[in-house]
Amino acid sequence: MTEPGPSGTTPAPPGGTSLGSPADDPGRVQDATARFGDLRDAPGGTARPDSLSDAQDPTAHPDDLNGAPAATAHSDDLSGAPAATAHSDDPSGARGATARPGEPGGGRGGAAAGGEPRTRLHPLTPVLKSVRTLALIVAAVSWRGLQNLGPAHYAEALLALLVLVLLYSALAWRFTGYEVVGRELRVHEGVLSRRVRAVPLERLQSIEVVQPLLARLAGLAELRLDMAGGAKSEAPLAFLPLAEATALRARLLAMAAAAPGHPPAAAASSSADEPAAEAEPADVFRVDNTDVLRSQLLTPPVMFTPLAVLFIVGQLMFNSDFGIFALASMVTAVAGTVGAPAMRVLNFWNFRLGLAADGRLRIRHGLLETRSQLVAPHRVQSLTVTWPLLWRAKGWLRVTLAVAGQRGREPGQESRAETDRLLPVATVDTARSLIPLAVPGVDLLALPLVPVPAAAGWLAPLRRQVLRAGLLDGAFASVDGLATRVLTVVPYARIQSVRLRQGPLQRRLGLATVLVDVAGGAPATAAHRELAQAVAWADELTARARAAREAG
Repeated sequence: MTEPGPSGTTPAPPGGTSLGSPADDPGRVQDATARFGDLRDAPGGTARPDSLSDAQDPTAHPDDLNGAPAATAHSDDLSGAPAATAHSDDPSGARGATARPGEPGGGRGGAAAGGEPRTRLHPLTPVLKSVRTLALIVAAVSWRGLQNLGPAHYAEALLALLVLVLLYSALAWRFTGYEVVGRELRVHEGVLSRRVRAVPLERLQSIEVVQPLLARLAGLAELRLDMAGGAKSEAPLAFLPLAEATALRARLLAMAAAAPGHPPAAAASSSADEPAAEAEPADVFRVDNTDVLRSQLLTPPVMFTPLAVLFIVGQLMFNSDFGIFALASMVTAVAGTVGAPAMRVLNFWNFRLGLAADGRLRIRHGLLETRSQLVAPHRVQSLTVTWPLLWRAKGWLRVTLAVAGQRGREPGQESRAETDRLLPVATVDTARSLIPLAVPGVDLLALPLVPVPAAAGWLAPLRRQVLRAGLLDGAFASVDGLATRVLTVVPYARIQSVRLRQGPLQRRLGLATVLVDVAGGAPATAAHRELAQAVAWADELTARARAAREAG
């Protein structure tokens, strides 16, 4: 099958010299009209664009994912005497909201001025959280703890821990609740140290409804809020009745989507008609569960598992000192190796993609733990199409979305749940038809991408035939990757900054690398371009990014 031109981002070459400051704050829209042309005139081609990282685009779109994480106010006194002040960027200009226990908005069961009574979580919450915590403790103790303590003492220790965890969870539930005040969601929590988390709804990116297995059996769900500028879920609410969780998500998303100048009442009233937006949309695409299973079988951990099993069998046959606990530990290690593919199968089981009436994408998946999230296309920062080496014979690929504030976007923070998938496994034709739902105007089989010059062969002799990049009508796209091919697409309106980088070898060859920064993801990279082309692209990308923001 003919492969389309996939893509990816290329890390900076070792020893490279940065010619522009990276976006230190993803919340600041960088103006890349800095004098990129100075690169051609400066000695050695190392002049820095003077205003690349200092100028700020005043036309930053209010919907952009540029906000700081929601502020958390702390009240350390158990009695609640000190005030807990939570700040938010209220459209009216009010900077802070002060909540004191015992006063409106801060007392047990009290209601904030202009808000509503505080709502507690479901009474089964302590039990579910205790079981989850105990499972983590058992996993941490592992077989070595069972060997040291013995079965009887091990069971007694687990029972004692369960009682302690249950008591603490019940006490924490007693002081946990939430309320909606104006355009804020306030979450009260803490046992010894009381906290009030104020979540400005203007910075709300998405809300995920998660149902772990035990919670689903009890008809409960957890809400996980992704905020602009946050690296993890902000103020997760676990657990609520499923109907209440769904209604709360609809209400918060409706308020977040309201224009900043609208009064809170208007935003709240818009949620009255939310059934139209929250109604179950028809599935646009369903991933075949057989393809999900077979795609994870074609991964290195699974394919090398037989070698690990043969090693264990050999130890049992030829090593007389190989005891039962050593065997159990080794089996556990093998299970951990194949655990990631197995978790993906469970996570992407029954994967369904739907389109709501308001244009948002509804993504639902999961076998034991079900997940449901709504993604607005204008919140998508970048889209990545990946062709793993072992999948190419089947013509398969996967598509991921980068949404600022969503978990697992930064290196080292990858979420085990992998909630960033638009398509966990699909063919090129399927991806071609569905990608425009997230990034309009992108045709996977008709990308006008430009190859690198022949001089790039000195720096990337094997990847030179793969490296591609180009400016599309509505987005920037780049391709990289030898074994695993990766295509990265960044809409112009989501560009945070544009940088040029030139290493010592690139200077001698007259080459440079263009890096396009986005919030919530790694930069898209056009590596080893001719210097004149790199400078021209940087200027053009800056102009198109500004025009797209002004038009939006």
